[in-house]
Amino acid sequence: MAKTRDDRLSALASELNSVSVHLVRRLRRSDRALGIAPARLSALSVLVFGGPCSLRALADAEQVAGPTMSKIVAALEADGLVDRASDPSDGRAVVLAATARGRRIMARGRDQRIDRLVAELRTLPASDVATLERAAQILRSME
Repeated sequence: MAKTRDDRLSALASELNSVSVHLVRRLRRSDRALGIAPARLSALSVLVFGGPCSLRALADAEQVAGPTMSKIVAALEADGLVDRASDPSDGRAVVLAATARGRRIMARGRDQRIDRLVAELRTLPASDVATLERAAQILRSME
């Protein structure tokens, strides 16, 4: 019995999900060299690549409770990776931002992950690299 289009799409979606999760996990192994816990790196990444935001927005982005994010941010502050400042539009609110040191660490981590992926891509035949380039374009167009 031939698969229907929806069956094929479901199988493809499942495979893409699995492959992407495994890829991220594999690339994250290089993050260990940064010496920062994964939850902290993830929160710092939101601030570096997404820009300053409130504690609530950061907790929402990371899908954690406010008290959990408060602990993560306190550790990032203690390490000199994040600063707190009063929100200029609401003196009671706080805005979190990555420090220059935090931005440098995230850039180093990103470079390490990219270097690792480049090393893996070098092992592929040119036709597979071209296929992955096209797949990346397609996936980007879905955003």
